[in-house]
Amino acid sequence: MQVATRQQAGLGTALLSAAAFGTSGAFATALIDSGWSPAAAVTARLLVAAAVLSIPALHVLRGRYGMLLRERRSIATYGVLAIAAAQLCYFNAVARLSVGVALLLEYLGILLVVGWLWLRHGNRPRRLTVAGAATALLGLALVLDVTGSHHLDPVGVLWGLGAAVGLAVYFVVSAQADNSLPPIVMAWGGMAVASLCLVVVGVLGVVPISAGTQDVQLLHHRTSWLVPVLGISLVAGVFAYSAGITAARALGAKLASFLGLSEVLFAVLLAWLLLGQLPGPAQIVGGAFIVAGVALVQWDELRTTGTDPVESGSVESETVWSETVAGPEADLAPALVAAEPQRG
Repeated sequence: MQVATRQQAGLGTALLSAAAFGTSGAFATALIDSGWSPAAAVTARLLVAAAVLSIPALHVLRGRYGMLLRERRSIATYGVLAIAAAQLCYFNAVARLSVGVALLLEYLGILLVVGWLWLRHGNRPRRLTVAGAATALLGLALVLDVTGSHHLDPVGVLWGLGAAVGLAVYFVVSAQADNSLPPIVMAWGGMAVASLCLVVVGVLGVVPISAGTQDVQLLHHRTSWLVPVLGISLVAGVFAYSAGITAARALGAKLASFLGLSEVLFAVLLAWLLLGQLPGPAQIVGGAFIVAGVALVQWDELRTTGTDPVESGSVESETVWSETVAGPEADLAPALVAAEPQRG
């Protein structure tokens, strides 16, 4: 009963995390439409989120600061690859590709998670998992409306695949049960590292960083720029990453990554509510495919665990990921950009 309750809590937390991540696109769009660069929006997001998390994270540590040193590789990998690099790769991808194609490339990261489990640990995906992956990706393509004709810039494709690697790292590192850091400390450390990386690349001119203080358009009304900045930082930053790490540790990287696809659905809905971007019939059908794909993966996980339904999550985390060398919530959690259909 206890393990079943844990998995149910993990499923709910994963969906809440996806919904929180889904808000970032709408908030970012409001900022970028007012003159902010995407890099400035995400840098502000991470700096504010890291600052807000500092007090609770240090309180949780309560003098056990040696944990930060012991888990420095996990923190560095999470911050550099899963947050900073993933978002920079995504920004470069959308500069050369349509947003839909760039997002679809990024979400290939969920298949990289399955492939990693197979190649690194011999955990070969079963037929239902493969079917769920194909169904979910088909639904994602419909939701993003990428069925039209697109010119694929090879360099843009490589950037998009780089974002996919960052997304996969997010789920892999987040699922490490042997990581002694509490989720809130892991999120804080990763954001602090990612913020430092983005500030450095901004100062060096690798990515343009420009921002302003003029009012923005949100919910069909003019409002202060602080509203979307706080929304990106607190909802799509502090809560989304902390909840995402918690869910991944309870469910395992594979299932958590597939549930992360629901972020697209939340993003489309929030873009409709906050920005007036109405979803079309293809997006509604695509949403049904995504839900069906996630259901297939979940069914496959539960079907192989007998009476212990959490085995697919916590046990996988404690056995498979305990072997993973520290070394991944778009944004990445999935990457943030103004043009994303939701959020980000």
